[in-house]
Amino acid sequence: MHTENNQQVDTKVHTCDPQQWVAKYADYLYSYAVTRINDGELARDLVQETFLAALEKAAKFEGRSSESTWLTAILKNKIIDIYRKKSSGLLKRQEVPVEVSESDDFFEVDDGHWKVQHQPQAFGLEVYNPLIGKEFDHILKQCMQKLPVLWLSVFTMKHMDEETTETICSELRVTPANYWVIIHRAKVNLRACLQKNWI
Repeated sequence: MHTENNQQVDTKVHTCDPQQWVAKYADYLYSYAVTRINDGELARDLVQETFLAALEKAAKFEGRSSESTWLTAILKNKIIDIYRKKSSGLLKRQEVPVEVSESDDFFEVDDGHWKVQHQPQAFGLEVYNPLIGKEFDHILKQCMQKLPVLWLSVFTMKHMDEETTETICSELRVTPANYWVIIHRAKVNLRACLQKNWI
């Protein structure tokens, strides 16, 4: 009887309920997508594609993660495909010339963090205020959209999705050296944009 009970529990864990997906996860998945690609229509399309892809794979869902985590992983892969498509063809093998510039002096060579003397100024968000935070997020998104497509893709995967350097280089087909150049230049551009429009 103990074994039967365990089998019943396992069966429940391994099932998914596609009829509840839209009600349960559509808003979350849309928010996840739109903050990464800043395109409402495309975000909606990706969520629909995610549900369709999940429906095709529903029978293989093993319950090793929650439905939400599983659906988010599918959506994440679709977003990476968008990054790859948008940035492909812009540069051969996505190489950014590695050259010495003023921006390179802002960061430590070994870990890529800001040098003390060049750290960004305070943005006025030290004390949390929902209204100010919302305005800041809006300006940050606008600044991010001014970045070149490849830079935006690398920056988003690194700082929003917390992907490893190896994953980003592999998915977007950039070399490690160029990855660091892109990250540094994206930070410099975002810093300049935020200081101009926020501080």
